[in-house]
Amino acid sequence: MTSPPEKVNILFRCPDCKSGLNAIYDYDAIQISLLGNPIIRGEFLRRHVHHWKYLSFYPIQDATKVVSMAEGGTPLLEIKRINEEIGCAYLYFKYEGANPTGSFKDRGSTVEITKANEINAKSVICASTGNMGASVAAYAAMAGLKCTILIPERIPNEKLAQIFAYGAKIIQVKTNLYHTVQRLSEQAAAKFNYYLLGDYINRTEGEKSVGFEIIDQLGWKPPDYVFCPIGTGTLIWAIWKSFIELKEVNLIEKLPKIIGVQAKGCSPVIDALARDSLKINPIENPQTVASAISCPDPITGSGAILAIQNSNGFGIAVTDEEIIKARKKLAQIGLFTEPSGAVSYAGLLKIQERIDLKNKNIVCILTGHGLKDAQTGYKIEKNYIDPDIDALKEIIFTQ
Repeated sequence: MTSPPEKVNILFRCPDCKSGLNAIYDYDAIQISLLGNPIIRGEFLRRHVHHWKYLSFYPIQDATKVVSMAEGGTPLLEIKRINEEIGCAYLYFKYEGANPTGSFKDRGSTVEITKANEINAKSVICASTGNMGASVAAYAAMAGLKCTILIPERIPNEKLAQIFAYGAKIIQVKTNLYHTVQRLSEQAAAKFNYYLLGDYINRTEGEKSVGFEIIDQLGWKPPDYVFCPIGTGTLIWAIWKSFIELKEVNLIEKLPKIIGVQAKGCSPVIDALARDSLKINPIENPQTVASAISCPDPITGSGAILAIQNSNGFGIAVTDEEIIKARKKLAQIGLFTEPSGAVSYAGLLKIQERIDLKNKNIVCILTGHGLKDAQTGYKIEKNYIDPDIDALKEIIFTQ
């Protein structure tokens, strides 16, 4: 279901199919106002890359209400020796761990909290597996809003501590199913008059800036492939939508292929793709180290499928072992990401010999900082020595 941007603070799910919503803008007006004048167009294209550069593509009516922590503008990093290993022309990593709270979720939170600010909301509520809760808690704190975060039973302690530090009220629900917690947050918002935040349309619109920035940072030349983790499906749909919108206003001509990657222990979107269906069959018992994308009944699952299909892309399921391997390989080139963030690279490693990547430009989205889930996959050993230079020399030259 589509909805005009001015109504996205009222609806959160399609009343018919109960899936996520899609906002449609007046793209002709955007093109005329933002890009019609050659001077304005040139200034826009040259402007420093940051989330709010693309304000015209967000459902915000009052820019004075923006609540920002300088999110976005995250690095797009090329590691040349990895290009040679993969056999592609260029491989870039969009490192979302550089956002204020350590994940791409800040892009959605700044739009959601700004929207709450526009309507003078006083209290917000959100369901989360950790990253979104931390992000919402931080932005709510900045805006002076009361914040309640509902979480399932199993999430990393690092994320719990981060949510707690921002002063949000944490309520842990006796379930490991994210969609159960999400439904409870929707009921609570309606019953207690809280403003509902989460994987809904305002967040999706904010997360489009990942895609906008990729194109911007590549000199307005789209890559051939974008590898993206899939949890609720909001990010991958948002990235695809950003590409469609840039094409709609004639800023790009070709569209990248979207490659969606899920953990094998929770892969409802990949399963639906295998059945050639838009219908998601929920996973009953999700099991994966990639806790941030453990979403057994993703609200934007059909959007994720459409993003992959309409871009002529494909989906991949990776095992926990492949995720941990990819995480370690990334850390060895200086990029520390949580297991869910490494899923995109795990997907690329899995299929690099099955498709022709020669002369291709590829982007992998690394969605969250490694400190979000620091120990998973690592066995940390501590070796102590006496404060003696000879003992130190012996260890240095024998390792």
